[in-house]
Amino acid sequence: MDSVFKALADPTRRLLLDRLREQNGQTLRELCEHLDMARQSATQHLDVLVRADLVTVVRRGRERLHYLNPVPIHEIEERWISGFDRPRLQAISVIRNQAEEYAMTGAPTPAPVPTYVYVTYIRASAEQVWQALTDADLTARYWGHANLSDWRPGSAWEHRRVDGSDAVDVVGKVIAAEPPTRLVITFEDTPDPASPREPSVVTFLVEPHHDIVRLTVTHENLPNAEMLDGISRGWPAVLANLKSLLETGDVLPQAPWEMSPAHS
Repeated sequence: MDSVFKALADPTRRLLLDRLREQNGQTLRELCEHLDMARQSATQHLDVLVRADLVTVVRRGRERLHYLNPVPIHEIEERWISGFDRPRLQAISVIRNQAEEYAMTGAPTPAPVPTYVYVTYIRASAEQVWQALTDADLTARYWGHANLSDWRPGSAWEHRRVDGSDAVDVVGKVIAAEPPTRLVITFEDTPDPASPREPSVVTFLVEPHHDIVRLTVTHENLPNAEMLDGISRGWPAVLANLKSLLETGDVLPQAPWEMSPAHS
């Protein structure tokens, strides 16, 4: 946690995080457009944020896209705020947000829904993480749904309930499967001909990191802010359960968030 406090102590780095909070997934060039500094200096600040896990870098061809990773800040909040005065702080936040809303004139221009990126580190092998992502019995344990497919590119997959109803909450197709490092799938609720929309896309990237594994989940092409809100709560719960299952052999006491487009 020392690296997080060190990273946050610099006003320039805090400004970079603010820029990513406003618009996630920016390139170095886009970030530098809003800062009065050379690219080399910005790169050095971003490297500090990356080492502190406050920023995650996702490569897209030759570009490096930077995403805000809120997990370390959330851990600080859980350690020093949640057990003390959260209700009063939440009330103050609501009042402040309402005041800002009343002060605005005219309707704001809707901001584009950003891509969601989440990173977790798991004490397991890449092969074990891959199996946890693709094995129906394992996904049923930590997700509450069985993910069913042969996991070949072009094949369909289903997110099927295990409560006896056999209902399918999410469907999609496998875009890419490169065991044990990369899985790309579409992610959509059962198609509705009356309101067709492009499915969102989820990428699982499994990378060795010293003697553990770094799992990066990227959820793109989100249709609206409501779905972003749902998956922002869903992915951390699902992946915490996956991590617990692989590291301890059991899931967490609380049930994971049932994340699907239907909850958006």
